[in-house]
Amino acid sequence: EHNKECLINISKYKFSLVISGLTNILKNVNNMRIFGETAEKNLYLSQLIILDTLEKCLAGQPKDTMRLDETMLVKQLLPEICHFIHTYREGNQHAAELRSCASGVLFSLSCNNFNAVFSRISTRLQELTVCSEDNADVHDIELLQYISVDCSKLKRLLQETVFKFKALKKVAQLAVINSLEKAFWNWVENYPDEFTKLYQTPQTDMADCAEKLFDLVDGFAESTKRKAAVWPLQIILLVLCPEIIQDIAKDVVEETKMNKKLFLDNLRKALAGHSGSRQLTESAAIACVKLCKASTYINWEDNSVIFLLVQSMVVDLKNLLFNPSKPFSRGNQNADVDLMIDCLVSCFRINPHNNQHFKICLAQNSPSTFHYVLVNSLHRIITNSALDWWPRIDAVYCHAVELRSMFSDTLHRAMQGCGAHPAIRMTPVSLGTSYLSCNSSVANCPF
Repeated sequence: EHNKECLINISKYKFSLVISGLTNILKNVNNMRIFGETAEKNLYLSQLIILDTLEKCLAGQPKDTMRLDETMLVKQLLPEICHFIHTYREGNQHAAELRSCASGVLFSLSCNNFNAVFSRISTRLQELTVCSEDNADVHDIELLQYISVDCSKLKRLLQETVFKFKALKKVAQLAVINSLEKAFWNWVENYPDEFTKLYQTPQTDMADCAEKLFDLVDGFAESTKRKAAVWPLQIILLVLCPEIIQDIAKDVVEETKMNKKLFLDNLRKALAGHSGSRQLTESAAIACVKLCKASTYINWEDNSVIFLLVQSMVVDLKNLLFNPSKPFSRGNQNADVDLMIDCLVSCFRINPHNNQHFKICLAQNSPSTFHYVLVNSLHRIITNSALDWWPRIDAVYCHAVELRSMFSDTLHRAMQGCGAHPAIRMTPVSLGTSYLSCNSSVANCPF
């Protein structure tokens, strides 16, 4: 830790020297031959230390600085970072940490070296227009998910995609669709003020790019499976077009905008379970949660129409995601929980006084997943309050008694599950709360 701190400080004055040295160390460690579980774990930990140091050095680099030697360093460092992101192994704890750490390095690297990263993505897009479907390597397209983008950079990505989308192979089109949606959230979450301004002063060039891509993607979605794949991106592209949202809310809609209105109608139908396709219903739920989440970054005074759009879907959305008798499931519990948390937090930020979904999650007979989602949602509300108009946690204080009851019930079940293990020790403290001191088996309980 002391060595890391020294290197981070030195990098402020000898940036190229430190980054070059760390890159070489990373290469050497990556090329080591290891044998045995302990050696593999030590290798992972070494890589994590190097990546974390790199990220902190890059994050401390003065903004908007670019020197020739740094451009060369990007060419050396970027392939090493991509190696970690591309060779992710599902189910391996350390590999997941490495990917997360490497994506942080890529984010910091792209802040001041966006052109170099963009060039790599653009080159791969071009290659994917001429390669065969079997040889399509989309790994570099997935870098879109991890780079730092502001408003102008997002426009560049959209323009590049519009220019090349039709010529891409199907597997590449799907990779672009998935990655662009995540790039949008990178922008919104890191530059929320820019997104808010989009609804105060509409940018025609951004809307033009988004509409063109919406139409291209709409043409791509010719089957149920493809529709399900593209709906989450389409709702985001529509959110980038404030004036179109205003236009399609009218009774009479221009011919060029009819496909957007039809898209929203199909979304509502699928959300209510009237599409006849489970795939479309699940995709509609994802798209509508993203619409709700995006709307929380807009001041309702700037665009009331988008909130009317949200209100037309949110009841069916909550009925689908928070139905105790038929819990929502796509076969991926982690993804389902994340979706439910996003929905609960967004609904709270849109209307903190409509707390019917809170009551459902608090109910003793609701699935334990609902309780877990509620606790995580409340934690996010407390720890993430970036915008002035987001309501604070005190709007939930009215549920304090029910929350205490829920925790008490969970504690009771955890104690019953101890079996032959030592009992949980409770140490009473002020205000009627208690701390738990327990063995590892109970500590691993979600609560």
